[in-house]
Amino acid sequence: MTSKPTVAILGPGGIGGLLAALLSRSGHRVICLAREATAHTLGSSGIEVRSGQFGDFRATVEADSELREPVDACLITVKHTALDAALTRVPPATLGDALIVPLLNGIEHPATLRARYQPNRVAPGVIRVESTRLGPGTSGPLAIEHGSPFVEIDLAADTAPRPRVEALADALSAAGATARVVEDETTALWAKMAFLAPFALLTTRYSLPLGEARTRHREELESLVAETTAISRACGAPVDPAQALARYDAFPPAAKSSMQRDAEAGHLLELDAIGGALLRAADRHGVPVPVTARLVRELRAAGH
Repeated sequence: MTSKPTVAILGPGGIGGLLAALLSRSGHRVICLAREATAHTLGSSGIEVRSGQFGDFRATVEADSELREPVDACLITVKHTALDAALTRVPPATLGDALIVPLLNGIEHPATLRARYQPNRVAPGVIRVESTRLGPGTSGPLAIEHGSPFVEIDLAADTAPRPRVEALADALSAAGATARVVEDETTALWAKMAFLAPFALLTTRYSLPLGEARTRHREELESLVAETTAISRACGAPVDPAQALARYDAFPPAAKSSMQRDAEAGHLLELDAIGGALLRAADRHGVPVPVTARLVRELRAAGH
């Protein structure tokens, strides 16, 4: 990987758009892959970022509806619900031996990507950030609002060549993120899943921000945390339930999960990627998860 790797970004939404803008601003060639209308807007008008951490700025990127040349790395930042359709924009033959870095919620997508692309080029990551794409971006620049005072990324180098993963982490850090390479993919993915799943299921089920949900439904939150950490331990990634609860209590009370925001907007939910994946892992390891199962069932019954 060169010192200024060329990066493709599949899914320039809140997260992908922010990373595309940051990488472009720091001198990288960035190719955003999206639907034709979005690609046209990006190619002609670029990305406008509003950020307390990085300031307000506009970045120029290239854009296309399909990857048509080799790149050094491809960041996959679509929602899990759009993954299968989006991957048609990245032909395996064109991608070649590029790093494939999914920054998706859930734990099952690395297997999907390894079945489609070179397995030893998949370097799953997790990202912690609050970033939202404003509007459809059909005229003028694509607008991104970055709300958190951080962009933290963990990249796993279990199977992919570590020097290439480290070079990408260095590029992301130089662009403004805090990126690091971690040793264990399972631990990294479950560390996020164990926090995200109770947060997403509880706030979405009761249509409440975290502050009210953690107070009015405390017993359920504690049960969800206990069940999720038990599954995580069974999968080889120990998570401390007391530490998880402390993180919820320290979170801003007005915080909403991305799943709750999707429900409010009438979008498809990542319910299967989060709740469904939890239930499948619990079933494989014989872990009882009655509260998780009930909330997933109730969300599905509500049409989600």
